[in-house]
Amino acid sequence: MKYIILFVAAFFITSPLLFSQQKTIEKTTAHPADKIKQYWFVLLTTGPNTEADSASKAILFEKHMANINSLYYDGIIKAAGPFGKNNNEWRGLFIFDCATREEAEQYVLTDAAIAAGLLSAEITPWYTAPIGSFTPGKPVKKP
Repeated sequence: MKYIILFVAAFFITSPLLFSQQKTIEKTTAHPADKIKQYWFVLLTTGPNTEADSASKAILFEKHMANINSLYYDGIIKAAGPFGKNNNEWRGLFIFDCATREEAEQYVLTDAAIAAGLLSAEITPWYTAPIGSFTPGKPVKKP
């Protein structure tokens, strides 16, 4: 009997603490949709330079990939990749995490394939919650 009384007493003593902590957790844990942020969607399309030879293209696309990796590890590119072969015009996409369109344009110009005209870029605002790949900051480089 005394164990039941101790249990009931402990419950009444600790329950206000437990319930107040739950309210604090609910207040501080926001839904991701409440934190929607603007990013920059870059649609890569076939560029005007159709005369480049295969050796030049290979070098330019090596530089293109190196630039993607650099921007990724700088925390700028949150997503990048090519589209399938079903569409001759659309080639790939970038999603940049930067403040302005002008900044996004500057990042686009760092791409060798775009600078050489193999690819063209269309930039538009795009919105999502900063979670998963879109978590702020730079990713950690693997050794």
